[in-house]
Amino acid sequence: MASLNVGNLGEYLREQRRNAQLSLRQLADAAGVSNPYLSQIERGLRKPSAEVLQQVAKALRISAETLYVRAGILDAERDRDDVETRAVILADPSLNERQKQVLLQIYESFRKENGFGTDADDTGDEVPAQDATAGDAAEGGASIPGLGPRTTGGSDAGPQQTAG
Repeated sequence: MASLNVGNLGEYLREQRRNAQLSLRQLADAAGVSNPYLSQIERGLRKPSAEVLQQVAKALRISAETLYVRAGILDAERDRDDVETRAVILADPSLNERQKQVLLQIYESFRKENGFGTDADDTGDEVPAQDATAGDAAEGGASIPGLGPRTTGGSDAGPQQTAG
């Protein structure tokens, strides 16, 4: 079954490389891997490490998580929605890298707040203490890099009282 995932990964990488209008050699240089090694990955002969996948994803400007799922590193069923959302954010050409990272941080804080953090999926309806704290910090006055402290309402606790 691993070879099927690797083949699927290779086909996907080849498609993404062609969409980016890069030659095999150009992608290998940009990702910091050898041309023959990348060719073997694309042909499904090698299963790359998560680190190599991350380098290739960065060179292609696509989500590393998507490559992890295709390589069988992440559980596709459990993580599919999260991976697809991250992929869409990272692929948006109208956002710069800083904006993409800030959006991903906000997205992750909302997931944690709603009990869908990395550990929450295995615990049922309860939110682990670390996830609840992270969600509360994001909701309270916590600073998200690039945005500064939160100063307006928007809590799920109900409408805010205003004077006068």
